[in-house]
Amino acid sequence: MTSSTRRPVLMRALLASACAVALLAGPVPSAPVAAQEAASAVQDVVLDNVSLAFGDTLVTAPKVTVSGTRLSRDDLLAILKADAKDSKDLSKDLWPARLQRLEAGSLTMPELRVERRDGDKRQVVTYRDVAARTIRAGRISELTAAGATLSVEGAPQAGSGSYGRIRAEEVDLTALARLYSEAGNAGSPFQRLYAALAIETIAFIDERGTTVSIARLTGRDLAGRQTPATWRGAVEALGDGGLAEDDRAKRARAAGLLADLAESVSVGSLEATELTVKEVRGEDPLSFSIGRMSYAGGTEAGITLAEIGFGAKEAQGKVGRLTLTGFSLEPTIAALRRLSKATLPADTNLGKGAAPARDPQEAELRRLTPVIGTLTLSDLGLDLAQAGVAPGPVVSGDPLKAPKLIPLPPLHIGLRGASMSFGPPKDGVPVETRFSLTGLTMPASAVEGVPGLGSLGLYGYRDLDLDATADTAWNEGKRELSFKALSFSGKDMGRLHVNATLGGIGPEVFDPDAAVSGFAMLSATAKALDLTLENGGLFERFIDAQAKVLSLKPDELRKEYVTASVIGVPVILGNSAAAKAIGAAMGKFVAKPGTLSISVKAKNGEGLGMVDVSTAPTPAAVLDKLEVNAKAE
Repeated sequence: MTSSTRRPVLMRALLASACAVALLAGPVPSAPVAAQEAASAVQDVVLDNVSLAFGDTLVTAPKVTVSGTRLSRDDLLAILKADAKDSKDLSKDLWPARLQRLEAGSLTMPELRVERRDGDKRQVVTYRDVAARTIRAGRISELTAAGATLSVEGAPQAGSGSYGRIRAEEVDLTALARLYSEAGNAGSPFQRLYAALAIETIAFIDERGTTVSIARLTGRDLAGRQTPATWRGAVEALGDGGLAEDDRAKRARAAGLLADLAESVSVGSLEATELTVKEVRGEDPLSFSIGRMSYAGGTEAGITLAEIGFGAKEAQGKVGRLTLTGFSLEPTIAALRRLSKATLPADTNLGKGAAPARDPQEAELRRLTPVIGTLTLSDLGLDLAQAGVAPGPVVSGDPLKAPKLIPLPPLHIGLRGASMSFGPPKDGVPVETRFSLTGLTMPASAVEGVPGLGSLGLYGYRDLDLDATADTAWNEGKRELSFKALSFSGKDMGRLHVNATLGGIGPEVFDPDAAVSGFAMLSATAKALDLTLENGGLFERFIDAQAKVLSLKPDELRKEYVTASVIGVPVILGNSAAAKAIGAAMGKFVAKPGTLSISVKAKNGEGLGMVDVSTAPTPAAVLDKLEVNAKAE
């Protein structure tokens, strides 16, 4: 497992390894092909103590056997001399052309060592029993290694690791070298780098004792296309500064490079099985595992995690399945393109009519938010440690002896399913969202301090089984924000359902500047509200509990509530026709709890604003501006 901070290092090491395999097999020299074929027959060539330098990367192989090639030993040695004056010229300018001419039956190396140094940092990867078979025009039909070891020194992630058997099919080293060293543009075609890849038994441990392991990693159809700065140039430039840089020119360049790289890679599929991460040192050891992690590319791209487990001193948990679909980087890439242009130095010649340069703000970074899509989760189980103790069982035969105190058992929370969907973002904020929870289970004691839920234990609920949904959408044309389905329900409780529409919600509400968005919200209006309350047993339990507290019979207390609803509510609301309708519906519901529905709509069609409500002399003045319908069934 490799952290993101080491990706540039390993990318360069991988390229050097792949190119070394190809170059050691030896391309055809510059003499005409027909003359070369006449001069030499197919043969096997053995080279000893081969060493190649690629900038700060050194590739060595004690023994290289090239079989089924028409190249002579002198041909190979001449190529390995790196006769260009600058070795960087060799790796940058000559690799694709040389690899394109590469032909060999096979190439084997008992050991291939790739070492890279960067100041005090040193990384070494040593491959065992490397074999490349059927090499034609720089393409290898099968590339294998029996395994590899990895060591990292002098870096924050210093440690060591190993790989089991490695196998790749249809590896195109010419395409890899071209992407890495030759510039292109957005119109450059995608080039497939390999058809299939499989790595067995990956393991890594760092200096802190954190271990990472993967039983098997596979991938299919990795492709890429050339970028203006080349892959190597982009990675190296990003290492010198990113979007957090103070220098405007560096920020602009980083944004453009990130956009180029994001659009230059295509992955058919990836899958990892039995991934585990363990931190055993310290006072709070932790562990994390995924039974299977998979990614499928294309138009229906998605990520799936199955059999997730996690644990620490205070919590243990599991998730049956976690899936993300509909994810897209298009808004992120578009925002990066804008940043690359908006942050140009002030003296840059932008051309006639171009906008002046300006510094990017935090707002611009927020606009990098991608389309998140839909995240679904199933079978969540969470056990949380509780502080404190409770009396244990009474010791038999000694009634005077106090029971032994034992730690409180873990608090268990379960969730059968959850779904979160996010539409395209507006200035970094999704304009459509849908959230749902199904089967949220927990002891009633877990919500004792939560407003609205804290009294459920007093009403006789020991274990809770709850569902909740929230569905919102913004209509730019109507300048409306709709809460289409806000609902909350519980087993043996009932259901509360709310629909609401806010007006006056324009694009400025989503402005990343908090001052702008906050001021815009002051013009929001309440246009409509529909509320439905369905009793499922909670009201009867509420009446019974309150009756005990007040030393009344449940029927007596119910009658008092009916009177308060029919008479008291209209008085409080101004005794208008709307107030009386609400009171009558509430009284009917209290007398025979079923379904209570209240619908409110602004008469003017524009909605009521904060000023309308705050300046109204009485509640009746507010109700006069509303169409109200209330009923109980």
